Amino acid sequence: MRMQALALAAASGAALLAAGSLTPAAPGGSPTPAAAAAAARSTPRTTVHLAPVAHTTRLSHDGPSGTASSEGAASGEKPSSGIKEGSVSAADLLAKVSSCSQISNGKYRTDEETSATVPVCGANGAVFWKADMDVDCDGQVTTACNEDTDPWFQDDTAFHTSGDQPLNAEKLPYVVVPSSSSIWNYGSAGIKGGGVVAVIYNGKVEYAVVGDTGPAKIIGEASYATAKALGIDPDPETGGAESGVTYILFKNSQASPIESHDAAVSAGDALAKKFLQNN
Repeated sequence: MRMQALALAAASGAALLAAGSLTPAAPGGSPTPAAAAAAARSTPRTTVHLAPVAHTTRLSHDGPSGTASSEGAASGEKPSSGIKEGSVSAADLLAKVSSCSQISNGKYRTDEETSATVPVCGANGAVFWKADMDVDCDGQVTTACNEDTDPWFQDDTAFHTSGDQPLNAEKLPYVVVPSSSSIWNYGSAGIKGGGVVAVIYNGKVEYAVVGDTGPAKIIGEASYATAKALGIDPDPETGGAESGVTYILFKNSQASPIESHDAAVSAGDALAKKFLQNN
């Protein structure tokens, strides 16, 4: 993960979600890409394991949860169930987030070298921000995501599949949230691993899950699959979008299992409709 590796020296590590609390892993590494990559590979991140039954019994939900049982879901594949993504238009969602009621104690940078300009905003049933998109390739080793294609690659994610495996960034649309800090605590805001996210770019809506955590002071990152689905160059080293990406995270939501994209789409579509009604 480019964004995370560049900020390892100043960032909290991946956050652990357990019994409603978050325990960040110990920081480490160097802002130099090569050194950061080596440090990241030598220091395993703390993970959260999302087994569907155990996870749903300890998490409360105020929105719909998606379910799916498609072949290939355990590996993070995007199963095809005929669910049309984006039945709620990007324009309708963007109309509801045109102004910001800031809930974060400060603002985030989009990259290590930029100034802090991005607040986390609150809405009925959701939080949102508008930022860039750095491409996260972390998780399972695949053809597109590995140490050769991504200088900052880490073979783990903060949240795991129902089969206790890292997520598959090449196949699964997921979003990276900043590690909890004095700026903002995502867990306290009702955002958790496997939570549903609507990512909007260039008139397109892609539903994703909360799948990883990043630096405590940087925001705006999503998986290879998310970028590709939105027409953004998914190359983890040279791709991404400089601006124009909106992330709407639905509070207390859950795609189950986390690795099922169909579950995220099904839940996301219902949550998006509810979001339009309540805002």
